[in-house]
Amino acid sequence: MFNDIGPLELVTLIVLAVLVFGPDKLPKLIQDVTRTIRKIREFSESAKQDIRQELGPEFKDFEFDDLNPKTFIRKQLDNEDLGLKEIRNGFDLKKEMAEVSDAVHAREPESSSSSGSTGSSGGSIDMTKKPEAPREERPPYDADAT
Repeated sequence: MFNDIGPLELVTLIVLAVLVFGPDKLPKLIQDVTRTIRKIREFSESAKQDIRQELGPEFKDFEFDDLNPKTFIRKQLDNEDLGLKEIRNGFDLKKEMAEVSDAVHAREPESSSSSGSTGSSGGSIDMTKKPEAPREERPPYDADAT
């Protein structure tokens, strides 16, 4: 809950609490706050149990943390039934970037896995610059004509 509060900030908060509430009322205030937090936690746990009972046995493994979009997406991406791990593991970004770099710089790609060609045609695509066809000479620029 207070992961981003440093020791100096914590000491400042304690000193402020003592100055505002006084040393006599501070222990009673701390007890009231902890009691309120405990009641809120009990209320939320009972609400979760009521929701689970109302949903029925089909949702017995329902987790309320799954309602968080980040957690839900992470759980779905790690799901083995979808086969996304095979797709993610089968895509080697470094290899793909090396192939593109080799093609741009007109180098022969390293054939570490020549049998596992990723192209559907079986051949590699030649992305090297071709020598341009000789252009006809342009007529000289005539300033009076424009």
